[in-house]
Amino acid sequence: MYRKDLITAEIQKLAEVLACIMGLKLEGKFKEAQSLFDETMEKSFMLPLSILESQDLPAFENWLNEGNLAPEKLDSLSEFLYYELGISAERNSVIAPKLNLVYQFLSDKHKIVHLVNLHRQKTIQQYLG
Repeated sequence: MYRKDLITAEIQKLAEVLACIMGLKLEGKFKEAQSLFDETMEKSFMLPLSILESQDLPAFENWLNEGNLAPEKLDSLSEFLYYELGISAERNSVIAPKLNLVYQFLSDKHKIVHLVNLHRQKTIQQYLG
Protein backbone atom coordinates (compact mmCIF):
# COMPACT_ATOMS: atom_id res chain seq x y z
CA MET A 1 0.00 0.00 0.00
CA TYR A 2 2.78 2.43 0.93
CA ARG A 3 4.58 1.87 -2.42
CA LYS A 4 1.35 2.52 -4.32
CA ASP A 5 0.84 5.79 -2.41
CA LEU A 6 4.38 6.89 -3.29
CA ILE A 7 3.87 6.07 -6.96
CA THR A 8 0.53 7.90 -6.98
CA ALA A 9 2.12 10.99 -5.41
CA GLU A 10 4.99 10.88 -7.88
CA ILE A 11 2.62 10.56 -10.85
CA GLN A 12 0.58 13.51 -9.56
CA LYS A 13 3.76 15.59 -9.30
CA LEU A 14 4.73 14.61 -12.86
CA ALA A 15 1.28 15.61 -14.11
CA GLU A 16 1.80 19.03 -12.52
CA VAL A 17 5.20 19.36 -14.20
CA LEU A 18 3.67 18.43 -17.57
CA ALA A 19 0.97 21.05 -17.07
CA CYS A 20 3.67 23.60 -16.27
CA ILE A 21 5.60 22.68 -19.43
CA MET A 22 2.48 23.02 -21.54
CA GLY A 23 1.71 26.38 -19.91
CA LEU A 24 5.22 27.64 -20.66
CA LYS A 25 4.81 26.61 -24.30
CA LEU A 26 1.48 28.44 -24.53
CA GLU A 27 3.18 31.55 -23.15
CA GLY A 28 5.87 31.25 -25.82
CA LYS A 29 8.57 30.40 -23.29
CA PHE A 30 9.94 27.51 -25.33
CA LYS A 31 13.48 27.50 -23.89
CA GLU A 32 12.15 27.33 -20.33
CA ALA A 33 9.71 24.58 -21.33
CA GLN A 34 12.49 22.58 -23.00
CA SER A 35 14.75 23.03 -20.00
CA LEU A 36 12.07 21.74 -17.63
CA PHE A 37 11.29 18.84 -20.00
CA ASP A 38 14.98 17.86 -20.20
CA GLU A 39 15.39 18.08 -16.44
CA THR A 40 12.31 15.91 -15.90
CA MET A 41 13.54 13.27 -18.35
CA GLU A 42 16.87 12.99 -16.56
CA LYS A 43 15.80 13.33 -12.94
CA SER A 44 12.31 11.86 -12.77
CA PHE A 45 12.59 9.16 -15.44
CA MET A 46 16.37 8.59 -15.30
CA LEU A 47 16.34 8.87 -19.08
CA PRO A 48 19.62 10.31 -20.35
CA LEU A 49 19.07 12.99 -22.98
CA SER A 50 21.73 11.32 -25.14
CA ILE A 51 19.41 8.29 -25.44
CA LEU A 52 16.24 10.35 -25.84
CA GLU A 53 17.67 12.62 -28.52
CA SER A 54 19.42 9.84 -30.46
CA GLN A 55 18.01 8.04 -33.48
CA ASP A 56 19.36 4.81 -31.91
CA LEU A 57 16.17 2.87 -31.09
CA PRO A 58 17.99 -0.18 -29.64
CA ALA A 59 19.62 2.09 -27.03
CA PHE A 60 16.19 3.38 -26.01
CA GLU A 61 14.81 -0.16 -25.96
CA ASN A 62 17.69 -1.22 -23.69
CA TRP A 63 16.92 1.70 -21.41
CA LEU A 64 13.26 0.59 -21.25
CA ASN A 65 14.21 -2.98 -20.40
CA GLU A 66 16.83 -2.06 -17.83
CA GLY A 67 15.08 0.98 -16.35
CA ASN A 68 12.61 -1.05 -14.31
CA LEU A 69 10.13 1.82 -14.16
CA ALA A 70 6.70 1.12 -12.73
CA PRO A 71 3.98 0.88 -15.39
CA GLU A 72 2.31 4.01 -14.01
CA LYS A 73 5.54 5.92 -14.45
CA LEU A 74 5.98 4.61 -17.99
CA ASP A 75 2.46 5.75 -18.76
CA SER A 76 3.40 9.17 -17.42
CA LEU A 77 6.50 9.16 -19.65
CA SER A 78 4.26 8.44 -22.62
CA GLU A 79 2.26 11.59 -21.79
CA PHE A 80 5.42 13.71 -21.79
CA LEU A 81 6.58 12.22 -25.09
CA TYR A 82 3.17 12.51 -26.74
CA TYR A 83 3.02 16.25 -26.09
CA GLU A 84 6.44 16.65 -27.72
CA LEU A 85 4.98 15.57 -31.06
CA GLY A 86 4.07 18.21 -33.59
CA ILE A 87 6.85 20.64 -32.67
CA SER A 88 8.85 19.91 -35.82
CA ALA A 89 9.38 17.12 -38.34
CA GLU A 90 12.84 16.51 -36.91
CA ARG A 91 11.51 16.25 -33.35
CA ASN A 92 8.71 13.95 -34.52
CA SER A 93 11.22 11.59 -36.13
CA VAL A 94 13.09 11.32 -32.83
CA ILE A 95 10.14 11.08 -30.43
CA ALA A 96 7.47 9.08 -32.33
CA PRO A 97 9.41 5.79 -32.58
CA LYS A 98 10.31 5.95 -28.89
CA LEU A 99 6.75 6.71 -27.90
CA ASN A 100 5.61 3.74 -29.95
CA LEU A 101 8.15 1.54 -28.09
CA VAL A 102 6.80 2.76 -24.73
CA TYR A 103 3.26 1.81 -25.76
CA GLN A 104 4.45 -1.60 -26.97
CA PHE A 105 6.42 -2.13 -23.76
CA LEU A 106 3.38 -1.28 -21.61
CA SER A 107 1.29 -3.70 -23.62
CA ASP A 108 3.78 -6.57 -23.92
CA LYS A 109 5.54 -6.51 -20.55
CA HIS A 110 2.91 -5.04 -18.25
CA LYS A 111 -0.24 -6.13 -20.15
CA ILE A 112 -1.54 -2.56 -19.95
CA VAL A 113 -3.54 -1.21 -22.86
CA HIS A 114 -5.49 2.05 -22.60
CA LEU A 115 -8.00 3.14 -25.19
CA VAL A 116 -6.29 6.53 -25.21
CA ASN A 117 -2.93 4.88 -25.92
CA LEU A 118 -4.43 2.77 -28.72
CA HIS A 119 -5.79 5.92 -30.34
CA ARG A 120 -2.45 7.67 -29.88
CA GLN A 121 -0.60 4.75 -31.44
CA LYS A 122 -2.73 5.17 -34.54
CA THR A 123 -2.06 8.92 -34.49
CA ILE A 124 1.72 8.56 -34.23
CA GLN A 125 1.79 6.26 -37.26
CA GLN A 126 1.69 9.45 -39.35
CA TYR A 127 4.98 10.48 -37.75
CA LEU A 128 6.56 7.07 -38.28
CA GLY A 129 5.60 6.76 -41.96
